[in-house]
Amino acid sequence: MSFKFFDKLSQNFIELDDYNVIIEVKNKKSFTAHSNALKCRSPYFCKELKNIIPNENNIKTITMPNISDEIFDIILKYIYSGIVDLKDVETKLIFDLMMTANEFEIEELTKKLENHLIETKSSWLKSHFSLVYRSIFNGNNFKDLEKFCNDIIVKYPNLIFDSENFISLQESALVSLLKRDDLQLEEVIIWEYVIKWGIAQDSTLPVDLKEWTNENFKTLKTTLQQCLPLIRYFHIPGNDVLKKIKPYEKILDEQLWDDLTRYLIAPNQPIESIILPPRRTLIQDLSTYTEQAKPFSSIITYEHVAEISSWIDRKPRTYFLTNIPYEFQLILRGSVNGFNPQTFWNICHGHASTVVIIKVKGTEEILGGYNPLIWDANYAGIFSRWEKTNDSFIFSLKNDSIQNSILSRVKIRNNAIWNADKDCQVTYGPCFGIDLFMYSPKSNFTLGNDSVCDNYNGYYEKPIRTTTDKFSIVDYEVFKVIKKTS
Repeated sequence: MSFKFFDKLSQNFIELDDYNVIIEVKNKKSFTAHSNALKCRSPYFCKELKNIIPNENNIKTITMPNISDEIFDIILKYIYSGIVDLKDVETKLIFDLMMTANEFEIEELTKKLENHLIETKSSWLKSHFSLVYRSIFNGNNFKDLEKFCNDIIVKYPNLIFDSENFISLQESALVSLLKRDDLQLEEVIIWEYVIKWGIAQDSTLPVDLKEWTNENFKTLKTTLQQCLPLIRYFHIPGNDVLKKIKPYEKILDEQLWDDLTRYLIAPNQPIESIILPPRRTLIQDLSTYTEQAKPFSSIITYEHVAEISSWIDRKPRTYFLTNIPYEFQLILRGSVNGFNPQTFWNICHGHASTVVIIKVKGTEEILGGYNPLIWDANYAGIFSRWEKTNDSFIFSLKNDSIQNSILSRVKIRNNAIWNADKDCQVTYGPCFGIDLFMYSPKSNFTLGNDSVCDNYNGYYEKPIRTTTDKFSIVDYEVFKVIKKTS
């Protein structure tokens, strides 16, 4: 039988004096430690201490200005006691702790924290996806997190490929995606993204491809040497090969280009190049979030739903597609139910937490507003009635013509929402202050240009259009926003 007293032993180690190492971290806060303890527990410190000359008191000093004192305090306690207490610790700090443990080459702690984040903090990882994805490829030590992220990206590749920071993506991250057989993009689109990324790595390459020299093509080929072998060339249609690949033929190996052209002409003839299998299409898995299923809207996408949902919850970042907390339940579509203003009040009466989506005729703009209150069609007074709320907002959404969405929250809460009286319901539809409202004296929102979205200083923070022109609509929809239960 044996007795184990690890807790007391750990505490004794922590209280050791006669230190011979000083570690200075951010804000010049200092920690004392023992070289033998650091070297035994961390290969990083073992190498670092070998290159530091001690002072006259035989003490070595390590300066680490990028590490916070809070993080290093946890690391040091782990080195001496093997204990890491994460109670009441924010997830961001746990993530930073994992990155620091990896920097110190403390494999045991790094792996434990990686698994902890995946198993218990998946929502945080998704909502901070860009930060996580761009951090985990330094050193290539986070295989489980890499798989966690790539399993998401292969289904929703726009999260990375369409992001503003795509061109700054680490090469190892791009390569890991290109290796996936289930990356849900057409192969020619993948090719275009790879070319875009490669060109962005060298600012000296001419903008006009006609001006490129053989040396320019050689530069791009060198940049993409890890990526080019992963393209599934033989599964790209012939027209796309001619239009998209042939202009960059010089970056391909001569044998590959010869085989590709031969394959397009006589696909049954043998070739020397390796033909990679086609990427698998995950239609069933994607149907929840893409237009491969029956479209939930004729105007907006699930990306728009994620953005509007984040505005409802006042989140600084847009929700991830797999983590949208709301369901948008369609209750009215103009092209189905009709464009008479009275139709809006008849159908939407009694509904709270609704989003109105408007598609403008002629400009393809997508305008809208969120009303957390109830639309009330029973008001029989004179001059209708203003409703108070701090949580309504109006917006214009990004589309093929508009580069960025615009959000405008209510600033005069007493005039946030307008419920029309019985007489006004003949001509007025949903009204968000005096800033955005649907109006039609002809009792049809598609006839005439009478709906209003002003850009003067109204009841909402800022204009969502650059023009004061009144407009007609192509279609409009009203959704009830329902909190998901799971």
